[in-house]
Amino acid sequence: MNYRDDFIRACRKQEVDRLPVWYMRQAGRYDPDYRKIKENYSLLEICKQPELAAEVTLMPVKKLDVDAAILYSDIMNPVASIGIDFDIVKNIGPVIHNPIRTAADVERLRPIDVEGDLPHIMETIRILDRELDRPLITFAGAPFTIASYLIEGRPSKNYLRTKEMMYSEPELWHSLMAKLGDMVTTYLRAQIGAGAKAVQLFDSWVGALSPADFRTFVLPTIQRIFEGISDLDQPKIYFPGVSSGELLPALHDLKADVIGLDWRVSIAEGRRRVGDKFAVQGNLDPTVLMGPMSVIEKYAKEIMDQGMERPGFVFNLGHGLFPEASLDKLRDLTSYIHEYSSSVLSKARA
Repeated sequence: MNYRDDFIRACRKQEVDRLPVWYMRQAGRYDPDYRKIKENYSLLEICKQPELAAEVTLMPVKKLDVDAAILYSDIMNPVASIGIDFDIVKNIGPVIHNPIRTAADVERLRPIDVEGDLPHIMETIRILDRELDRPLITFAGAPFTIASYLIEGRPSKNYLRTKEMMYSEPELWHSLMAKLGDMVTTYLRAQIGAGAKAVQLFDSWVGALSPADFRTFVLPTIQRIFEGISDLDQPKIYFPGVSSGELLPALHDLKADVIGLDWRVSIAEGRRRVGDKFAVQGNLDPTVLMGPMSVIEKYAKEIMDQGMERPGFVFNLGHGLFPEASLDKLRDLTSYIHEYSSSVLSKARA
């Protein structure tokens, strides 16, 4: 079969015939067929059935014609292997039954055992590697974002307990970061070994930190993770989540290939802040998808025009899709991105 590699080429800052596009949370509740599956299975139950998880992963590839699949999974999956008891609760998110609050809590965390505890995820990756004609992206949650759930016990808006540990017990904080960093590195290496063609590190909530706190309490672990997978050839993406524009200048030395941007920073400004070394990915505000196609195309065109100013751009959203998104609009947007960028890039080479 013909393998579509525009996404990989863009991650490596190589020339492409058209801009590659995929969407964060592209396998999700906006799709009526997915909602039907969710009537019978929870997210975690789907993840434990490789054939079903692969089917859900493939849905947006077939329906939208995106240029990459992203594994249907959850950033919390690996923490069960290190000794965390949790559920994904409807309308809340991850709820931790044994939150991390003390040195003894951190000490009891054990090393991840991917093949022993997460064989279903590795099997899903192997199935998709056989079936896909385009790259599979797999992912992990970054240590700060994971820690915010483990410490708070559930999603938080102000991260009070998390920051309290950072400021009051920095040695304990760094000990937790070290254990989570080891977990993430091992998990990402296993995903690539199973057939992932690119990996993304989601740091969804690290934008809650100041640049100084990010450099002190988080960045060293992020650097160690990317250093720990730097010998592997597959492209590596760091997405520092929402409201993270002020953190971008701190990423200059990261051994990643692509930096994901949220919609609060333009593609041009994001490139200026991170430097020329990286490709960039983003960054349509997901709520723009609630507007008419004329408005969606206007915003998408502005992003593409900046993205195509130099090689190394992947079209995406600035965060994940909402359940209210329209499948038809996403399909039309994907076609528009392909058609418009193909026209512009072909004229530029003529």
